[in-house]
Amino acid sequence: MNPVLKRTLTGILVGVAVLAAVLLAPLCAFPWVIAVLAVLAFWEYAALLKKKLPLASLPGLSMLAVGFCAVCGGLSMLAAIALKGGAPMRGNLMLLYVITLVKFSDVGGFAFGLSSAKLMKGGNHKLCPSISPGKSWEGLAGSLFASCLVSCCWISGTGYSLAKALAFGAVGALVGTFGDLVESKFKRWVGVKDSAALAFTNGMGGLLDMLDSLMFAPAVLYPFL
Repeated sequence: MNPVLKRTLTGILVGVAVLAAVLLAPLCAFPWVIAVLAVLAFWEYAALLKKKLPLASLPGLSMLAVGFCAVCGGLSMLAAIALKGGAPMRGNLMLLYVITLVKFSDVGGFAFGLSSAKLMKGGNHKLCPSISPGKSWEGLAGSLFASCLVSCCWISGTGYSLAKALAFGAVGALVGTFGDLVESKFKRWVGVKDSAALAFTNGMGGLLDMLDSLMFAPAVLYPFL
């Protein structure tokens, strides 16, 4: 199967599974499910780090500690958001709100970036070519637009004002993009194209690639929910 098609189909299937799980799962299940995802993502991080540094060395242990805080600490905030909702469906919906906010910013960035690259003479204006050559300012604009649009569509569910919804959308897109760039920098440093270091993630980009934009955004948004 074509790798792009495989990743697209995998992304759709994962998206549907996440949507169903977030809407239907009991609140008590979220900490356990997210803990499993965080451990697997950290395991993937450690496997990639091993390509660059001996894990038992001081630099290796330091990088493991940083990775643990970023991956496990960051993703744990998803469970905190669900539990902060206070009631089963409220918690489920707030978690889904944050996830859709951040992940649709990824979709908007990809769609805007791809479209503008074809339409603009000379191509896109690169955002951080040394870290992620595919990222562009046009893509960032698309991320902001998509995230703010999704946030506004959630107003009836969140009860936020238009100004707060737009603020959440902008912050979600910006911090999500930052997480993506941090992971891209790490991959370049260890010398890999994608983070698929575990057997079951080969062909779909890896857990870190799927979760990178969610490593920092939940922690930043959590205090204001």
